[in-house]
Amino acid sequence: MSFTVFLGNLPTWVAADDIKQWLAAEDLVADSVKVIRNHETQESKGFAFVEAPTADEMQAIIRRFDRAPLEDKVLRANPAQPTKGVAPKGGSSASAPAGAGARPEQRNRPDRRAGKKRDQEPKSAFAAELAKVL
Repeated sequence: MSFTVFLGNLPTWVAADDIKQWLAAEDLVADSVKVIRNHETQESKGFAFVEAPTADEMQAIIRRFDRAPLEDKVLRANPAQPTKGVAPKGGSSASAPAGAGARPEQRNRPDRRAGKKRDQEPKSAFAAELAKVL
């Protein structure tokens, strides 16, 4: 089971190392931190995913960072939601039309990463989000 925190409304200068330092300063533990970046410019999109080892640790991270001020922003922290268009484990999306979760320009387009194994299910919500972004 994955315990992933969505950390949003971050300034664009924030890097994964910054978040790791903030967590360490608060005696909070994270298995991994991923700041989501624009593929072309490599600038932060203003949000990150923090994977916690336990549900209690996830809640502690959320309590500490949700509504915390940083510069002229107020951070948002909450449990990460599954990717839209991805059926929950054990569920079926057979009723949805093919490509319903994709943007119109991506429907019925061959996968550019055809050489990669696409039939393996991500092991966590964090991995699913990374797969969507990569």
